[in-house]
Amino acid sequence: MEDLFSTYKIKDLELKNRVVMPPMCQYSVEKKDGIATDWHYMHYVSRAIGGAGLIIIEMTDVEPDGRISDFDLGLWFDEQIPALKRIVDACHDYGAKVGIQIAHAGRKAEDAAVPVAPSAIAFDEKSKVPRALTTEEIQEMVEKFRAATARAVKAGVDTIELHGAHGYLIHQFHSPLTNKREDEYGQDLTRFGREVILAAKSVMPENMPLVMRISAKEYVEGGYDIEASIKIAKEYKQAGVDMIHVSSGGEGQIAAFGRPGTHAGYQVPLARAIKQALDIPVIAVGRLDDPILANAVIGNDDADLVAVGRGLLRNPYWTLEAAARLNKEASIPAQYRFGF
Repeated sequence: MEDLFSTYKIKDLELKNRVVMPPMCQYSVEKKDGIATDWHYMHYVSRAIGGAGLIIIEMTDVEPDGRISDFDLGLWFDEQIPALKRIVDACHDYGAKVGIQIAHAGRKAEDAAVPVAPSAIAFDEKSKVPRALTTEEIQEMVEKFRAATARAVKAGVDTIELHGAHGYLIHQFHSPLTNKREDEYGQDLTRFGREVILAAKSVMPENMPLVMRISAKEYVEGGYDIEASIKIAKEYKQAGVDMIHVSSGGEGQIAAFGRPGTHAGYQVPLARAIKQALDIPVIAVGRLDDPILANAVIGNDDADLVAVGRGLLRNPYWTLEAAARLNKEASIPAQYRFGF
């Protein structure tokens, strides 16, 4: 039986355990230039020292106005590569593999003078009304995803994650709530996502896995549910996605309709449903900070990897503590062994 500290391999990505640090925005860029800082270096490298198998660097955007805020990371020009490479190389030195989440915030770009989106529909009454992208601009956006992915590969990452969840641009295209277009990108809601996948794959090494994060349920009236997200995920798998990172929510206001639970592991059934329907590896995420629960998700074959967000924010050494609690072997740094 597999467990949280079993090794895992997908294509050329080999992990020493099943613990994933999911992408979590730090809003810590200092000069609004999208370049990673010493904070990012310490933040990620400490989790590598702390034993995480895979670290996915936070949402990193394909253009300046594609960021949630001006304080987010970017990969729209080459000068952003070295600071990320420094982080990746150091994490490798401490035994972790590194991914990066490539994204565009779309209508949720708070600091853009005029955000862009599939359709001119604001996120809520407090948000700016976005400008609908033209068909030509959508094709240019696909190229921006391609270029950002190529820069990430130059930075030495081991895997790429595309952000198709939480109400950001790819999600906005495949959600009927936010895509009211009449061109080919409205007639086929997954077309933009599929084109981004193909663009990313074109500049990735052949055996580097591509991960797609999706919201498997929208929790708003009129939003899609697990049955529709399985269909979306199938389209993305056929386009070349190797693994699905299964989250939920993010489109429109979170209303009483289908309100998500706050209990531990509330998104695990969504991950399990997609894993079984598509026969594809999945990452489970969402209130999985208890090592016993995280271990059970792997042991019960609900998911292949477990993302621990808040737990790793609170404690960079969550993975080492989890191994001690579960009585599993972990790569404890020699300098810390006396503590265990």
